[in-house]
Amino acid sequence: MLHIKDVNKSFGKHHVLKDINFHVEQGEVVAIIGPSGSGKSTALRCLNGLEVHDSGTITLDGEVLTHDNAMVLQDIRMKMGMVFQNFHLFPHMTVLENITFSPIYVKNIDKEQATQQALELLARVGLSDKAQAYPSQLSGGQKQRVAIARALAMEPEVLLFDEPTSALDPEMVNEVLQVMQELAEQGMTMIVVTHEMGFAKEVANRIVFMADGEIVEVAAAKKLIEQPQTKRAQAFLANVLK
Repeated sequence: MLHIKDVNKSFGKHHVLKDINFHVEQGEVVAIIGPSGSGKSTALRCLNGLEVHDSGTITLDGEVLTHDNAMVLQDIRMKMGMVFQNFHLFPHMTVLENITFSPIYVKNIDKEQATQQALELLARVGLSDKAQAYPSQLSGGQKQRVAIARALAMEPEVLLFDEPTSALDPEMVNEVLQVMQELAEQGMTMIVVTHEMGFAKEVANRIVFMADGEIVEVAAAKKLIEQPQTKRAQAFLANVLK
């Protein structure tokens, strides 16, 4: 359903993405791993148009992402939910208001319907009692679960996660990973930039290993973690799995 072909991206003289090619099937979970600075987050941000790629094509359901057509760009963004590393919740809005804002004002969904959906999503992520709380009253793990509920409220076809646990205290990581695992089991298509190798191995269908702006290796998740074929992936995993 999602095809990335020959995508390049530079920031000035820094060539961040170099001929990136991969695809994601419906219902598949793809983890993107690799050292810091390898282009993982930039690749993810290009997928839903937060960054403008310089060349190549990104296609979702046969529709080509373009920044020249605002309607096409908005349509693709509505189909791709994004969960950021640092939550990006509106601090002046309650949890419920954070979740209902985009369905009401972007998708023009009736407020009562959006509220009911938001309450159901909060129950799904285990936060039914936090609907009227403000982000400042939540733990990091709770904020990230609200961010996941907010992304789900737009009923996306694909969920993009940009290192969703890296800003969390260690004891809060598992509560977020549990929600993500449940989404995967329910058939949500997901692309996850992550440093959580255990999650990548157990939940992802495939892993994309990136280094120096390139895709170095792609394989079934368990195989890539246990039997990486390239020296670069072997060296990386030897370090992170110590």
